[in-house]
Amino acid sequence: RCHHTSKSQMCSCSKTISDEKYQDPFQLGRKDLKNLYEDIKKELLVSTAELREMCEYYFDGKGKAFRPMIVVLMARACNIHHNNSREMQASQRSVAIIAEMIHTASLVHDDVIDDANSRRGKMTVNQIWGERKAVLAGDFILSAASVALARIGNTTIISVLTQVIEDLVRGEFLQLGSKENENERFAHYLEKTFKKTASLIANSCKAVSILGCPDPKVHEIAYQYGKNVGIAFQLIDDVLDFTSCADHLGKPTAADLKLGLATGPVLFACRQFPEMNAMIMRRFSKPGDVERARKYVLQSDGVQQTTYLAQRYCHEATREISKLRPSPERDALIQLTDMVLLRDK
Repeated sequence: RCHHTSKSQMCSCSKTISDEKYQDPFQLGRKDLKNLYEDIKKELLVSTAELREMCEYYFDGKGKAFRPMIVVLMARACNIHHNNSREMQASQRSVAIIAEMIHTASLVHDDVIDDANSRRGKMTVNQIWGERKAVLAGDFILSAASVALARIGNTTIISVLTQVIEDLVRGEFLQLGSKENENERFAHYLEKTFKKTASLIANSCKAVSILGCPDPKVHEIAYQYGKNVGIAFQLIDDVLDFTSCADHLGKPTAADLKLGLATGPVLFACRQFPEMNAMIMRRFSKPGDVERARKYVLQSDGVQQTTYLAQRYCHEATREISKLRPSPERDALIQLTDMVLLRDK
């Protein structure tokens, strides 16, 4: 049975989606993302057919392109804020392409670490080609992203976006460790969430704001918006791991528990069911742990509390982006916070 959190439970923290002046972010960003995946494939110039097939496997146009979408909308919002320019710079669009490449490389590597067998409704690279080749394919996508980044020719932008790669590695290390103390555990979880998910969005937003506007205040607004939306996005992802169907998500549910990971819903549930502490410390490794933990989470208010926390991050993102001059792109970024909260896969 699928447990779907009803949309009425999740109060919207910005204006209602029906408001006329709010445009669909995906419609608004579509023109800038036209041929996105073709352009990525051009960056992946590979001599061997097998490596090319592996590298292009996830760039099939079926992803949501959520990260490039935020990046192009942020670029336009900052350009308009700075000098009312309606033009998108080529270097800003390159940042959107690089962000998607770094993200996809991290997915390929994550699937190896997690020994995952499905992603976006199809078999993973490591399942088809094996772990060793999958690691190399992820490395190759990262190297192609680095070449594209160098081509922008701006050392500040290179520094901002290479921070993302460092954060991804540090986030993965954080995920491999765990904390004994309950308060430390939540801080550990949020830091891991920032490094593994939000840093890419925050720093990509910051990069396009630097390219479009000289004002450091605007760079900070862009960074804070990306950081808060990124954390909220992952919190909802962690909720969906408990509330959605596997065929709907395109990957198995309770996957995090099976990997021994205590995400937001588990950490909140632990406050009502302290017996989960021992399960967290042994990373749900005993027979029956995963099912019991899942049951405790669904009996507790863990899902609602995590959703509420995501709403608070979205509210903060909205507060930050509202400091920019009004534009359709700025309003679309506000609406995107609603879409993050209401998504079901």
